[in-house]
Amino acid sequence: MTNASSNAASNSNPVAAKSEIAPQTGQIVRKEIGVKWNKFSEQDLTALKDKDDLVTQVVAKYGLEKAQAQRDVDGLLKGRQF
Repeated sequence: MTNASSNAASNSNPVAAKSEIAPQTGQIVRKEIGVKWNKFSEQDLTALKDKDDLVTQVVAKYGLEKAQAQRDVDGLLKGRQF
Protein backbone atom coordinates (compact mmCIF):
# COMPACT_ATOMS: atom_id res chain seq x y z
CA MET A 1 0.00 0.00 0.00
CA THR A 2 2.84 2.41 0.65
CA ASN A 3 3.84 2.10 -2.99
CA ALA A 4 0.38 3.19 -4.11
CA SER A 5 0.41 6.26 -1.91
CA SER A 6 3.96 7.20 -2.88
CA ASN A 7 3.06 6.75 -6.55
CA ALA A 8 0.05 9.00 -6.11
CA ALA A 9 2.22 11.61 -4.44
CA SER A 10 4.89 11.40 -7.11
CA ASN A 11 2.23 11.66 -9.82
CA SER A 12 0.93 14.91 -8.33
CA ASN A 13 4.39 16.47 -7.93
CA PRO A 14 5.12 16.85 -11.67
CA VAL A 15 1.86 18.75 -12.10
CA ALA A 16 2.73 21.11 -9.27
CA ALA A 17 6.25 21.50 -10.60
CA LYS A 18 4.94 22.18 -14.10
CA SER A 19 2.63 24.94 -12.86
CA GLU A 20 5.56 26.55 -11.05
CA ILE A 21 7.79 26.34 -14.13
CA ALA A 22 5.33 28.13 -16.44
CA PRO A 23 5.58 31.56 -14.73
CA GLN A 24 9.36 31.22 -14.49
CA THR A 25 9.56 30.43 -18.19
CA GLY A 26 7.46 33.50 -18.99
CA GLN A 27 9.81 35.66 -16.93
CA ILE A 28 12.84 34.22 -18.70
CA VAL A 29 11.27 34.84 -22.12
CA ARG A 30 10.36 38.41 -21.20
CA LYS A 31 13.91 39.00 -19.97
CA GLU A 32 15.30 37.69 -23.28
CA ILE A 33 12.89 39.97 -25.17
CA GLY A 34 14.11 42.94 -23.14
CA VAL A 35 17.73 42.08 -23.91
CA LYS A 36 17.12 41.74 -27.65
CA TRP A 37 14.78 44.73 -27.96
CA ASN A 38 15.93 47.26 -25.37
CA LYS A 39 13.28 49.83 -26.30
CA PHE A 40 10.76 47.79 -24.30
CA SER A 41 10.23 49.06 -20.77
CA GLU A 42 9.45 46.68 -17.90
CA GLN A 43 5.83 47.83 -18.19
CA ASP A 44 5.82 47.06 -21.94
CA LEU A 45 7.20 43.57 -21.28
CA THR A 46 4.65 42.85 -18.58
CA ALA A 47 1.78 44.02 -20.81
CA LEU A 48 2.67 41.68 -23.69
CA LYS A 49 -0.16 39.19 -24.20
CA ASP A 50 1.16 36.72 -26.76
CA LYS A 51 3.51 36.24 -29.67
CA ASP A 52 1.32 38.21 -32.10
CA ASP A 53 1.25 41.13 -29.67
CA LEU A 54 5.04 41.00 -29.44
CA VAL A 55 5.34 41.08 -33.25
CA THR A 56 3.00 44.09 -33.39
CA GLN A 57 5.01 45.91 -30.73
CA VAL A 58 8.35 45.16 -32.43
CA VAL A 59 6.95 46.58 -35.69
CA ALA A 60 5.72 49.71 -33.87
CA LYS A 61 8.87 50.35 -31.83
CA TYR A 62 11.52 49.43 -34.40
CA GLY A 63 9.81 50.22 -37.71
CA LEU A 64 10.43 46.74 -39.09
CA GLU A 65 8.30 45.07 -41.72
CA LYS A 66 5.85 42.63 -40.11
CA ALA A 67 7.44 39.64 -41.87
CA GLN A 68 10.89 40.56 -40.55
CA ALA A 69 9.55 41.13 -37.04
CA GLN A 70 7.80 37.74 -37.20
CA ARG A 71 11.05 36.02 -38.20
CA ASP A 72 12.95 37.79 -35.41
CA VAL A 73 10.33 36.85 -32.80
CA ASP A 74 10.20 33.25 -34.03
CA GLY A 75 13.99 33.07 -33.86
CA LEU A 76 14.06 34.38 -30.32
CA LEU A 77 11.30 32.12 -29.05
CA LYS A 78 12.59 29.03 -30.92
CA GLY A 79 9.29 27.19 -30.60
CA ARG A 80 8.75 28.08 -26.94
CA GLN A 81 5.33 29.26 -25.84
CA PHE A 82 4.98 32.84 -24.82
